[in-house]
Amino acid sequence: MGMISFVSIEEIRNRGSIRDSDVLKMRRALQDEPLISIEEAEALFALNEACPIKDPAWAGFFTETMTDFVVHQMKPEGYIVAEKAQWLTAKLGPVGRLRSHIELELLVGAIETARWSPPSLSAFALSQVQHAIETGTGPLRSAQMSEIGVITQAEINMLRRIVLGFGQEGSVAVTRAEAEALIAINQAIAPEKCPPAWTDFFVNAVGNGVLAALGRAVPSRGRAFADDAWAFSGGSTTSIGLPGIASAAGEQAGAFGGFGGTVIAGGAGSIWSSCRQQTAEERAMARLERQRLEIITNEQIDEPGEIWLATRLGRDGRLDRNEMALLAYLKREACGLPSGLNELAARSVIAA
Repeated sequence: MGMISFVSIEEIRNRGSIRDSDVLKMRRALQDEPLISIEEAEALFALNEACPIKDPAWAGFFTETMTDFVVHQMKPEGYIVAEKAQWLTAKLGPVGRLRSHIELELLVGAIETARWSPPSLSAFALSQVQHAIETGTGPLRSAQMSEIGVITQAEINMLRRIVLGFGQEGSVAVTRAEAEALIAINQAIAPEKCPPAWTDFFVNAVGNGVLAALGRAVPSRGRAFADDAWAFSGGSTTSIGLPGIASAAGEQAGAFGGFGGTVIAGGAGSIWSSCRQQTAEERAMARLERQRLEIITNEQIDEPGEIWLATRLGRDGRLDRNEMALLAYLKREACGLPSGLNELAARSVIAA
């Protein structure tokens, strides 16, 4: 255990602080022996948890070292399989919740670095933002940012990183596990506190998965969620209307880019002017890609189909504005809603 021999783990834990000199010693040890053992990895996790005082140098060292260990040193190299994901989440959030920004950065960094990771790991990362919205606490919150029912711009940016980071090698659309987490986040946000940036991201991300499940050709995650795709351009909207909600246009206009029987402008609306139907060959290739990911990660990959979506939208028979925007967007891009979603729109009322 080369690295641990350079420092006294017990001494650091007893003093409750990690100094810059401790980090320097660990870095020097890694220069001589870049590979670490599972015992050393667990010792680093224990230090991170036990020491409330950490020199700023620790964050970079810890996240870099542990990302490399999880992704490249644990087998299989380059991938996060279900077993790896379970080990990592147990170390980061033994009760399902991350406690610090350092832990969140490690989790997201591992997702971004791995060639593939299981959707459940992305869903776990996404759920940390849901918890923050519901409790006012979380890795990206401070004592000054503790309002419940609010999503911050930093949290939206982190969600985009997570969704973009999943599956660096391939073109798998947003999965059911991820869409489930995003819908739960949307339902945790107080309607009167919902920023336009969230609406745009929510429609784009969930729409990506549902349209793919409907057999439409959608952009890759790299194109759909790249930085330059999120410049809100404003401009005209495309009138599409939905049964049972078109009459709300006047009430909802201006709330998030002019939607209310129309689709939001810019953002998601400017990325896909129309999603054509996939050919039979393209659909087969997409299915094979999901199957390949299932074999690699040892986790089943489900699509967010229209029947599944119809059971997730609407609380007490009421659609919120973001759910309305999603249905309107799907109707436009799919050239009409499937019957289950159309019935949902028809029988639902608009949440105030």
